[in-house]
Parts: sequence; C-alpha cells; structure tokens
Amino acid sequence: MSPLASELAFNRLLAAAGQAPSVLNTQPWRLKAVRDEFAELLADPDRRLRVSDPRGRSLHVSCGAALFNLRLAVRTTGHRPLVWLLPNPAEEPWLLAAVRVSPYAPVPPCARELYGGIALRRTNREPFSERRLPEHVIAALRRAAACEGASLIMLDRRAAAGLLEHVAIADDELAEDRAYLAERRAWTTNANHHEGLPAYVQGPGCADDPAPVRNFGARRGRGRVHFESRPQLAVLTTAGDGPLDWLRAGQALQRVLLTATVHGVSASFLNQPLDLRDMRRRADPRHRRGHPQMIIRLGYGPSVPRAPRRPITELRV
Repeated sequence: MSPLASELAFNRLLAAAGQAPSVLNTQPWRLKAVRDEFAELLADPDRRLRVSDPRGRSLHVSCGAALFNLRLAVRTTGHRPLVWLLPNPAEEPWLLAAVRVSPYAPVPPCARELYGGIALRRTNREPFSERRLPEHVIAALRRAAACEGASLIMLDRRAAAGLLEHVAIADDELAEDRAYLAERRAWTTNANHHEGLPAYVQGPGCADDPAPVRNFGARRGRGRVHFESRPQLAVLTTAGDGPLDWLRAGQALQRVLLTATVHGVSASFLNQPLDLRDMRRRADPRHRRGHPQMIIRLGYGPSVPRAPRRPITELRV
C-alpha cells in the first residue's frame, strides 16, 4: 500500500520531514498529499528570515533537509521516491519538490539505519572532546555528501583556525546590524514549545576566542566554559549557487548529519559568514570545489535535548 494512502501513513512522513534541522529552527516547510501518488514539499514564506536570508538560500537548504527525511521515510516503507525539484517555478514558486511514490522496492539496510538516526540527530552546541574523527568516519561523511551531488571539505588545523577568525569577524559585523539582531532575537529569546531556539538548546557561553560555537545572546546560566582546542570544521559546497543547488545542499547536509549520528558524531553550525554574504549580496569567493553552503563543526559531544518541533497537524497543507 502506498505510504500516502492513509492518514496514519502520511503522518509518518510528516513526522520524519518535521525532524529535519532548519535555520534558527524555523521549520519553514509544509507537505501536501496529492491522491495516493505524490507528496509535495512547499516552503512556508511566513517563516522566511527576511533580514538574514533575503535570497531564500537558508530556507531552501532547510527544506532540502526535510526533503531528504521525506525520501528516507518513503524508502523505508518499501517504495522508491522519485523526486522532481522545483517542478513549476514560474507558477508555483513555493513548490520546491514533488515526490512520486513508485511501486514496491526492497529496503536496503543503510536506509533503515539512516532512518533510525532521524529521531536521534541533534544540533549540539556543547563543548566536544579532543578526540579526532577517524579516517573511515570522514570518508563516510564525504561519501554521504557526494551521494547528493555536493562536496564535504574537511579543513586541516591551519585552515580551520583561519575560518574561525573569519567567523568571528562576520559575527562582529552582524552584531552591528539592529534588524539582524531583532530577527535573531525573535527566534531565540521568544522561542515557544514548537519552534525557535529556546535557551536549553543554545549551549553554554564560550570562554575561547575565537569561539567555535555560535552565540545567540541568551545563554543558560552556566557561566563561560572552554571548548575543544582544535575544532574539527568542514564546509559543504555545491557546484552552483541557485535554488536547485540549495535544495541539493540541504539533502546532502541531512545525509551527512544522519551518517554522523550513526557513527556517534555530533555537529553544530557556524554559518555567520554565509549569512553576511547573503545579507550584503556580496560576490561569492568561489572555492575550486564549489560554493560554500554550510560550515559544520564536528566532534564527539555529550547528549543534548532536542529542539522543539511543530505538531504534524501544522505541517499538512
């Protein structure tokens, strides 16, 4: 039976998609079932960050992550998802993907393993241990990105230190932008039970300079602590820098994050330079391996709580 054939089955898809990471936990997606054949993923324009995301790049990346979870949920029902990205951009600009459910296909063990990681994945803003990622884990993360048409560039110690300085400079510049701070504050200090980033997921204040973790201005009352001395950073890149590439980046990001979860690896993000690039509409200093779409901190961290999630009734169109 098609996973779109009943409300219970479709709710399973909604629940999986709704667990994806998103910028400031805005969860800017909706899903629509079309007969028993298609699931449509739509962006929710009311949840777009108009100051920090004027191009809609972060919105597309977020929705791409939800799309990957949707694909994975369909796959684990024994069906194959056939995906059309931006099927009708001229007439339906908020329709980001249509997923057709194909006839039965055996479920590979790797799909079940990644699907099991959906409920376990967290963005971890706590200090990580000094343990380095082994080469076989790095190789698995790179393969995960490549499967979705992206590249994951692991930075060496020198490059990571330089990028952290760049992140700190971008952070200082963003701190001077009142509209940016007001938008961020709306999704952090006023976070509710279903969305945004409440204090309990923001992590402690960082005593290191430059900081390998993002400061949202509303830290828990734990004082400032030291983080790992050699942060392990990676940059997710795509060949192009348009809506299709952003959706591919989101799918690659989620495959990487779920692969990391399976290997017990934690992750958080340092996207301030990318936010600043989007806000200022600056030309992208394209790396030889593509356009940067996400800056990811990886390592081994403690267990952390999950950010709040919207009820699935709000995700359905």
